[in-house]
Amino acid sequence: MKRLILGVSLMFALASTLGISNAQSGRKAPPAPKADPAAQTPAEARPDGLDNQPVNEGLIEGDGETIEGDTLRINSSLVTVPVVVLDRNGKYIPNLKRRDFHVFDNGVEQRVAYFATVDQPFTVVLLIDTSSSTGISMDQMQDAAISFVRLLKEEDRVMIMSFDDNVRVLAEPTSDREALIKAIRRTKNGGSTRLYDAVHDVLRKKLSKITGRKAVVLFTDGVDTASMQASYGSTIREALESDGAVYSVAYNTAESIPINAGGLPRRGGGILNFPFPTSGGIPGAGGPGPADYRIADEYLHEIASESGGRFFRGDSLAGLSSAFAELADELRRQYSIGYYPPAGQAGQRRSIKVRVNQPNLVVKSRETYIYSQKPTGGKDKTDQPAENSSKPNPLAASP
Repeated sequence: MKRLILGVSLMFALASTLGISNAQSGRKAPPAPKADPAAQTPAEARPDGLDNQPVNEGLIEGDGETIEGDTLRINSSLVTVPVVVLDRNGKYIPNLKRRDFHVFDNGVEQRVAYFATVDQPFTVVLLIDTSSSTGISMDQMQDAAISFVRLLKEEDRVMIMSFDDNVRVLAEPTSDREALIKAIRRTKNGGSTRLYDAVHDVLRKKLSKITGRKAVVLFTDGVDTASMQASYGSTIREALESDGAVYSVAYNTAESIPINAGGLPRRGGGILNFPFPTSGGIPGAGGPGPADYRIADEYLHEIASESGGRFFRGDSLAGLSSAFAELADELRRQYSIGYYPPAGQAGQRRSIKVRVNQPNLVVKSRETYIYSQKPTGGKDKTDQPAENSSKPNPLAASP
């Protein structure tokens, strides 16, 4: 018993000695981590520079987005919406902040994860129809395109592409105006018109690689005669899935085609020196007919409205200059906002509603999009023959 009492006493003595030793060593428990003051600061109290930066406050896990300088890199399916805000008199409103915008997906408000002001640089893909069906001279077309490029801000970038029976990249995105002018001057008339294939190439292969504010300017009469990969319906769907607006600048070539008494274009005109399929299904009859131009007009209106862009008509040189000037003005005043959509079924068509929390303002933006589960930068599986269009396309070749 005495031995047991002695053992317990020794254990208590040893424990006391260790406690005193630790107290005299100067060691302290690690301090509790301090809360991030920025995380506790309301958005309204943040500096303007912070308020205008793309953010991701717990919307997705991991490295969903990172910011490198002015470049936003996206590794998830961000939905980007081009937005123009005007007052009741049609005057653009340029100084809004991220906190001024509210975006709704199928009626449910979403957190704005990305915001680009009207002051941030823009990238435009200028897609020019150079097929033989163009009714204006190549010099006039080039002059109009060059005037448009000069109307953009110095830091804005432009990519030049043309299409006829081939789709060509004449200049990669650059802000070098001299290089862009030289690229435009290299355009030349070709044969048939692969309009839908060209739009497909831009939306699927080019636009997705461009970050920040961006848009496509489609300069054409809208008549397709030779596409093999894409169709009216497939490109409209791609526009709904795209994160850039399409602005169509249309010129009318119908009046430049002489029509005979039977309603078919006569041979002999300068633009009819090669065989066209016709809306009447008569090979080699000479060119597109009235029905084809109605389809073209419908297509250019639809792809612009569905993507959040605008349709412009310019049937004369003066009309083209006016259309391009108005278009450049709108691009300079366009916001871009983005959000991560709630999970859903791939291919689902959803509504988008953008509002601002200031009274008496008009918001112009795209109204729908098609939900996709494929992350940006994923493998493109669209280089397959297009599905049959839901719209009539008498001029498009079958895959």
